[in-house]
Amino acid sequence: MLDLLIKNARVVDGTGAPAFVADVAVQDGKIVEVGTIDAPARREIDADGNLLTPGFVDIHTHFDGQVCWDKQVTPSCWHGVTTVVMGNCGVGFAPVRPGTHEKLVRIMESVEDIPGSALNDGITWNWETFAEYLDAIDTPYVMDIGTQVPHVALRHYVMGDRCYDDATRDDMDQMAALTEGALKAGALGFSTSRFYGHVDPDGNSIPGTHATAEEMKTISKAFKSVDHGTIEIISDYLQDDDEIAWIEDILRDTGRTVTSLTTAGPSRVWREAERLEREGLTWRPQVGARPASILMMLEGTINPMKRYPSYRKIMGLPLDEQVEWLRDPEFRANVLADEPIDYSKRGADAQRFMSDFEHMYRMDDLSYEPSAEQNSIASIARREGRHHLEVLMDTMADRIPLLFLFGRYHDNLNEQVDAIRHPLSAFGLSDGGAHCGVLCDASVPTYMMSYFARDRRRGDTLPLEFIVHKMTQDSARLYGLNDRGVIAASYRADLNLIDFDALELETPRMVYDLPGGGKRLIQGAKGYLATICGGAVTFENGDATGEMPGRLIRGGATVP
Repeated sequence: MLDLLIKNARVVDGTGAPAFVADVAVQDGKIVEVGTIDAPARREIDADGNLLTPGFVDIHTHFDGQVCWDKQVTPSCWHGVTTVVMGNCGVGFAPVRPGTHEKLVRIMESVEDIPGSALNDGITWNWETFAEYLDAIDTPYVMDIGTQVPHVALRHYVMGDRCYDDATRDDMDQMAALTEGALKAGALGFSTSRFYGHVDPDGNSIPGTHATAEEMKTISKAFKSVDHGTIEIISDYLQDDDEIAWIEDILRDTGRTVTSLTTAGPSRVWREAERLEREGLTWRPQVGARPASILMMLEGTINPMKRYPSYRKIMGLPLDEQVEWLRDPEFRANVLADEPIDYSKRGADAQRFMSDFEHMYRMDDLSYEPSAEQNSIASIARREGRHHLEVLMDTMADRIPLLFLFGRYHDNLNEQVDAIRHPLSAFGLSDGGAHCGVLCDASVPTYMMSYFARDRRRGDTLPLEFIVHKMTQDSARLYGLNDRGVIAASYRADLNLIDFDALELETPRMVYDLPGGGKRLIQGAKGYLATICGGAVTFENGDATGEMPGRLIRGGATVP
């Protein structure tokens, strides 16, 4: 008898092939047959022609701490994700010497906007080595999790307070040995960051940002002792000859896959990746569903009203009382008369976020592809003959999020679409679990299907089969997870049954459910009829079933 039989599904199988109608049989956590199936099953689900996809594989998350207290791995679980990869951007929590974890927490809090109180209260810190960390998080979940060796933790473990300095030869050799041990224990790869925006609480570039080519090549030699592992490089220098040269050296020396963060649009990294691909070397630039962005609201980490002294007098009040003040004519007149606080000392980005009303967009329709002419605070003010601060205060009082796109955005997402289409691009950058007060991009699987495959009107849509492929088989293969991401016999039974016509995002909202009362933005979805991980139904019509079939994935343990 089968464990599960799904009948009459419109199957988009993850390979990019055209959709087809079929039944799918599941036994012992795996798909055993796809076709016309007439066999008894302990449970039968009539898909009634609805969409059936593989479970989504999210390769760029920061759930490194959250998995210690949240076995549902929210909000990713609400968006059809059945596998996540953590340990990105070079930040994480292992290895760590006893008594020094607070330094890693402070860096994670600064880089990824995860409340330090939640990390301190929610994590038991019962490990030192990377292998011990893997053992500590090897517990049941609603999805599978895997993680990488983070360069920041590695440097801090080996170099202590010298971790911001150049590494010695001995330091490099120790980091290489520790990386090799971590890979053999089950790490899926290694990650590092060379991005200007990743700074510690004191404003210093995080450890490893300026690591030498020699250090990077020495650490990468650890991959020569194992047959798995992906190297993630987040870099601002992918136009520089020296940066390209050492990355190419690593590719040639290890034969492993490199994935890097890039921006959408023409870039040298695409040309280099294409050249190396012709030689059998794999460099996969990561792209996301949209340019780098933030959401702003009264409760958010970034709130443009904070520039105004009159608002600062009420910002500590309960939200409902703040809304009342924002609607009060006298208060509004005071705000309009205020001399705004200068944020330029906090950096050019901070000043832009708080004051560029031409590129600050109301999200009335949850569009992440806004029009400056239609949606910006400044354009609305001009159209209605009002002051832009009046429009801003109305937006805040109506609890409508504000979107600020600070990546490459030229009034449409055409460049982003072109990058996603590129055959070498890897779909990632959801940052699930991170940037708790400014965004909730763990929802991008739902957005990709509902918007880019169905609702987009400001440019081309993308074929649903292509989008599903990028979020399943393609992303799984990037980390050697070749047992999932396809609806076919012998593959892991990670599946989503979706009412595609009803699929939509819910409005982002702030909750205070992290350990220690920490806040985070969450965003739900409608349209998921069932999510299945390892053959077990984990969510049904948006509700958790209580099943916890997910486990830690150890690198090298999955097979084609």
